[in-house]
Amino acid sequence: MTDGTYEDAQRRVKWFLERDRARDVGELGRSLTFDHGHRTERATLLLHGLSASPRQFLAVAQALHARGHNVFVPRLPRHGHQNRLSEALAMMNAAQLVACANDSLAVARGLGERVTIAGFSLGGLLAAYLGQREPVHRIVAVSPFLGIAIIPDLLRLPVARWMLGRPNRFYWWDPFLRERQLPEHGYPRFASHAIAYGLTLAHEVMEASSKTAPLADQLVLVINTRDSAVNKRAIVKLGSQWTKHKPQAVSIHRLTDLPPFVHDIVEPKRYSAVAQRVLPVLVELIDA
Repeated sequence: MTDGTYEDAQRRVKWFLERDRARDVGELGRSLTFDHGHRTERATLLLHGLSASPRQFLAVAQALHARGHNVFVPRLPRHGHQNRLSEALAMMNAAQLVACANDSLAVARGLGERVTIAGFSLGGLLAAYLGQREPVHRIVAVSPFLGIAIIPDLLRLPVARWMLGRPNRFYWWDPFLRERQLPEHGYPRFASHAIAYGLTLAHEVMEASSKTAPLADQLVLVINTRDSAVNKRAIVKLGSQWTKHKPQAVSIHRLTDLPPFVHDIVEPKRYSAVAQRVLPVLVELIDA
């Protein structure tokens, strides 16, 4: 794919922002751009997690911008609504996620000469998806959602199909805090079909990586060794499959000293101390 122009990137950013303003999206849920006013050597695309919003990556984006990057943090489909109990997430599917990821990458290509894509959880899955298919400089997939911790890899797709064949239900991330859970720019609930569509996309990434080489020049997988939510075995397997094709391009970075059972290591309003510890690590991995 040829790089876009800086002017083209500005037009695309304007489309993202108009889309955000035209719907029931809250001011805190909108796409973010940190732009030096011209095309830079480095551009970074940051992709947030399920039920979160672009502000999950606010501190990371600001730090990268200070280092000279142009940074784009898009709002993923059906996210960021003013009403935190919105049921918009029930309408999200894999095709929407892929389309948004591709549109967002087109912005980043216009913002910088070399593009890095980083994402967390669902955003990490999208970063891996793009790294498999697109010739970018670098991807950093942080705790990518390649499966659920307690579900074996072989059952990933059957479980997804089973979930999609049943009613689409909402569940609280924290059944004790419920709607009081922070941050205010994210949803305190998730839809079962949203998880299932993530699993189908994860299966697609794993299948593709077993057969063909990834097109990204550098691929970094970040594993929180004490994460009890995502399937860490699948992350290691993806790294191994990529390494068979491009041995010098792949690295796995393990975070070994974080508190147990913490999944969201990026959002400061969830686990502030954890996010502060992880922030400089992520910035270095992305800026490398």
